[in-house]
Amino acid sequence: MAIAIKLSDQIVAEAKKYGTVYSRSTPKQIEYWAQIGKIAEENPDLPFSFIKEILLAKVELAEGEVSNYEFG
Repeated sequence: MAIAIKLSDQIVAEAKKYGTVYSRSTPKQIEYWAQIGKIAEENPDLPFSFIKEILLAKVELAEGEVSNYEFG
């Protein structure tokens, strides 16, 4: 469900700048920040790099880019 929300001009300008760097639209950049923030708030002990790896792993799993690990 999409809804309209008011954001400060500063947040929108920053999202536009970062979105350009990471090839995301401004709304997608804001969604990304919200997702990272939510995960970080729910898991305060996780470093940002680990959170990014979790998100990447979720995409890889959804796209079937996984294989079984064989314990030696």
